[in-house]
Amino acid sequence: MKKLTITAIAAAMSLAFSAAAVANSMSKTEYKAAKRSIETEYKSAKAVCDPMLANVKDICMAEAKGREDVALAELGATYQPSQKARYEVRIAKAQADYSVAKEKCDDKAGNAKDVCVKEAEAAQTAAKADAKTQMKTADANNTANEKSAKARGQANTQIAEARHDAVVDKRDAEYAVAKEKCDALAGSAKDLCMNDAKSRYGKS
Repeated sequence: MKKLTITAIAAAMSLAFSAAAVANSMSKTEYKAAKRSIETEYKSAKAVCDPMLANVKDICMAEAKGREDVALAELGATYQPSQKARYEVRIAKAQADYSVAKEKCDDKAGNAKDVCVKEAEAAQTAAKADAKTQMKTADANNTANEKSAKARGQANTQIAEARHDAVVDKRDAEYAVAKEKCDALAGSAKDLCMNDAKSRYGKS
């Protein structure tokens, strides 16, 4: 199957998943029906992947599963809206992107594959860190709006801490990618690369 065809099918399935998950408000009956629809679409997506071979099939399956997980998370956030539910949507998207990216890395070999995996992990870490920051920021602001100026000060502290944690997580993930790239080198070139990475990311 040509890549263009796979892309077209993926886009079509994505639209189907999204349509099943979008609604302004819904009853429990509507929620169950939408969930069944998403699960049915996933089974259809898997059936499309079945004739494929090797890593092309693995990528297709990861894309199908990722779309189902995201659609279910979006459906849950629509049925019972909350900061936590919106956070779960962001996490589902991060995990879905990571799963697909990691499968695509299997098309590579050696250090190129190692770097690809580290970059996928770094992207996942960044997405999760951003999702956590957004949730903590929203929760802190909601608390501050309900309480006093002192609470607002505490909220600002919580927001600053969340953002700092996100920066640290992202920096550590980026450092892991840099180290993996250095592994492709040898001798003084590798030492120079590692020293540069440590200096850039504040590692001793």
